[in-house]
Amino acid sequence: MSKKGKKLIGPIDSGTDACVYQGIRETLAQARTKARTAVNFAMVEAYWEIGRQIEVAIGERAEYGKSLLKFLEGQLTAEFGKGFTERNLRFMRQFYMVFPIRNALRTELTWTHYRLLMRVDDTSRREFYLKESAVSEWSSRQLERQINSFFYERLLATQKNGRESVRNEIEELEPKTDSDYVLKDPYILEFLDLKENRDYRESDLEQALIDKIQEFLLELGKGFSFVARQKRVTTEDGEHYYIDLVFYNYILKCFVVIDLKTGKLTYQDVGQIDFYVRLFDDKVKQADDNPTIGIILCANKDESIVKYSVLADKENLFASKYMLYLPTEDELKHELERESELIERQKALEGGDGE
Repeated sequence: MSKKGKKLIGPIDSGTDACVYQGIRETLAQARTKARTAVNFAMVEAYWEIGRQIEVAIGERAEYGKSLLKFLEGQLTAEFGKGFTERNLRFMRQFYMVFPIRNALRTELTWTHYRLLMRVDDTSRREFYLKESAVSEWSSRQLERQINSFFYERLLATQKNGRESVRNEIEELEPKTDSDYVLKDPYILEFLDLKENRDYRESDLEQALIDKIQEFLLELGKGFSFVARQKRVTTEDGEHYYIDLVFYNYILKCFVVIDLKTGKLTYQDVGQIDFYVRLFDDKVKQADDNPTIGIILCANKDESIVKYSVLADKENLFASKYMLYLPTEDELKHELERESELIERQKALEGGDGE
């Protein structure tokens, strides 16, 4: 008691202090994020409106356009500072022309996102990247990487169902329950900085993937979360087996086990992934999980092995090639054509079996 007979209020315990602080911290962080988003989108809308006004003024008058943009550069720079060069004003005009519907602009995306999207000529590709960037919360750097690695083309080319129907479903971005919609071939792993002309072991590849797990999850696609590396699964006889990488896909509601191979695909590799998947289903998978998916991630894929092994029969076993560099468009086209031919041959075989 104090001299005046009043009880002093002691300090709140540290656990309560921490909880209060954390709540306030999260409130402020959310407010700042919302403020940044609002400011970014306000600028996006402003650039769209500037582009609209420039397009309305110029129309088909190309010569007038040159003098108008030069005039605007001088006036706007003098009053508002940097960012209003002729080049940037042309980007704003292009922005309006590529995205003419103001209400269709996504509040989640920044001006940098839209600058990248304007480089994508094909409408279907551009719409896919726009929607996926917003839904998956890609940063502008992630968006650029996905465009440069031909994410859309790789996803589309490896689908076993009809190309146009799959294209439509991909662009809807609705969660699918078919593994075709989240698996790709090839996988592009340029972010690992592993040189193709250098000898590296499977353990080196595994460690590099773990070190860059965020980038690898982005490359794997939608719905993946990391579970374990060198996952130990034990048989009834007490034998231990170690699976390189294990993920869970919340869209497919199943585990995905990955076996890494730095060389060419062999029939022993196929037998091993088949064994791992069966063992994992028996010892780890829960009753409400869908069957486990197995992926052999290899440096080279032997199509004969794929054709004459259980890979051709089972819908939950896959072999995918990985590339340690960003391919050129021609290189990717060659890879995708080869994969497409393999899928078409498999479809023909399946059709023959059904007759």
